Amino acid sequence: MNSANAHDHLTDFKMESIDGKSVDLAQYKGKVILVVNVASACGLTPQYEGLEALYEKYKDKGLVVLGFPCNQFGKQEPGTSAEIQAFCKSNYDVSFPMFAKVEVNGEEACPLYKHLTAVDTKPKGAGKVSWNFEKFLVDGHGHVVGRYSPQTEPDDAELTQQIESLLK
Repeated sequence: MNSANAHDHLTDFKMESIDGKSVDLAQYKGKVILVVNVASACGLTPQYEGLEALYEKYKDKGLVVLGFPCNQFGKQEPGTSAEIQAFCKSNYDVSFPMFAKVEVNGEEACPLYKHLTAVDTKPKGAGKVSWNFEKFLVDGHGHVVGRYSPQTEPDDAELTQQIESLLK
């Protein structure tokens, strides 16, 4: 992974996919991106269904959802990459890109999340990720333009309106 200070855009990062491959996020240039830290044993885990529906609805228009498993909140993502992948497929038929487990807060936070949490965006602002399923919206130029709380459902009107305006 790259150092955080070398990046101005989300698309400047390289991350590890859930199946262990290096993924250059530059492949998502020009797309609207929703970055979400996810967990399999959280009260918010059913949001996977809404995230998949959002992805299916808008993927042909240029939206991509990126899921980043994280075990920092209540140890609610204890599984291996293979276990997480199997859970997401069998329970929610997740087809959007999933990545290897990351830390999103603190000294060990991955550079991507250090970048995301440093940007002061509406409606939530800058600062630490508060829980699983926090959502960062990134425009087609790789700039963070929105941040939504974990309780914001994927079909929330404000979130979907912002996505639709960016896809135009």
